[in-house]
Amino acid sequence: MRNAWHFYYALTLVIKVVCGGVGVALLTP
Repeated sequence: MRNAWHFYYALTLVIKVVCGGVGVALLTP
């Protein structure tokens, strides 16, 4: 599992982008 760290790093970036998009969508009337 040498690529596990990269996988989790990419997954974290995706989660941040998705959460950011959802936050903007909720804040936008």
